[in-house]
Amino acid sequence: MKKLLTLILLTCATTVFAQFDTHLATAKAEYAKGNLEASRFAMQQLMTELDVQIGKEVLALLPTKMDALNANIINDNVTANTGLAGCLIHREYGSQEKEARIEIMSNSPLVASLNAILAMPFMGNSGDGSQKVVKIGGYKSILQKSVDSETNVENYTLQIPMNSTLLTLYADKSNETEVLKWANTIPVDKIAKMVQ
Repeated sequence: MKKLLTLILLTCATTVFAQFDTHLATAKAEYAKGNLEASRFAMQQLMTELDVQIGKEVLALLPTKMDALNANIINDNVTANTGLAGCLIHREYGSQEKEARIEIMSNSPLVASLNAILAMPFMGNSGDGSQKVVKIGGYKSILQKSVDSETNVENYTLQIPMNSTLLTLYADKSNETEVLKWANTIPVDKIAKMVQ
């Protein structure tokens, strides 16, 4: 079984490197011809492939279980948007009774505004307790609570800015203690190093 798994992984890696080589060769050839637009497009394709591969590696780092919530790995998704934002990584946990999801966006436009809020303590913590600054994996983060006025169900959003990447944990039908416990299972430091 191990040999089969190793063979599959090597085949996938070979295919990925072949795609990189193809894009790089195309970029060089078009550059040599003076066709800068085609060369740039080939390089963008290479960067997109690279972002997707990094996203898949980040998914492998995410926990497969958060307390009693199992990961719905079948719904895992990685997309790369060259130019607008970097890589978008998505994983879901749990079922309709209690669910959470992680979304990671590299080159997030929200990071600058979140860092500004985190730099000023009076802005990060609201008086009514709906927003507070917490630390997850050594990173200052913003925890926001919303309460459904009809059902009194609490939903949480935890935003962790890491350099230019934003990791967001959405937790529905939960409480603050659960959300912080789940967040501390995420290897934030390893993810931050990988997406730099």
